Amino acid sequence: MRVALIDYGAGNLHSVAKALAAAGVPAFRTRDPAAAAEADALVLPGQGHFGQVMTAFEASGFEGVVRRHLAERKPFLGICVGLQLLMEGSDEAPGVEGLGLLRGRVVRFPAADVSVPHMGWNALRPWGDSPLLAGIEDGDHAYFAHSYLVAFDEADPAASGVRGGAWTEHGPTRFLSALSSGAVHATQFHPEKSQRVGLRLLANFAALVKHDAGARRDALDKRDELRRPGSGGEASEA
Repeated sequence: MRVALIDYGAGNLHSVAKALAAAGVPAFRTRDPAAAAEADALVLPGQGHFGQVMTAFEASGFEGVVRRHLAERKPFLGICVGLQLLMEGSDEAPGVEGLGLLRGRVVRFPAADVSVPHMGWNALRPWGDSPLLAGIEDGDHAYFAHSYLVAFDEADPAASGVRGGAWTEHGPTRFLSALSSGAVHATQFHPEKSQRVGLRLLANFAALVKHDAGARRDALDKRDELRRPGSGGEASEA
């Protein structure tokens, strides 16, 4: 399997690459959209200001690659601002549109007796059916560093196509810290900084990619076999 770590100039690439390798994920770092287009899976990290990150991503030439990749329902992992870019926009940069692949916006934590940014370890509360979180228990901790969170148009994320993920609480605010929606998987926390939990999550993603890539190869092999002369897959002459 081939996993492309997208390098568009706005992500913590070195740490993410090391964590992927430690989890057994054969990822290659690339600034070439054509190379990423051939990958079985894409990983999109991101950190910093939403507007600056989105501008760098648009200038990189990767947007079309990501959209085609997801149209083919190939596995995708967004990390931190890499998750936020999937939304329709962010209050951090009101004039900048997100990719709009998930319905909702990125909003700032309300200032209600909590520290912002939300930094450090916090508990995950898995829910629903997210293969990304297999083996991760309720109360397991991950590492966060963010001031903004994703908010969906519907109160229930399932109404927006999210089939599972994890909730996390920071003060009185409960927010979605991980999600799976079709082939899209994403985390608000940093798996590359989350030690055991992060490595387990990345290994789960690798298992998803391996299964998907194998299923696609099997389908191609079956199609090629049906096209061979004498296989019964070609129309006979009249």
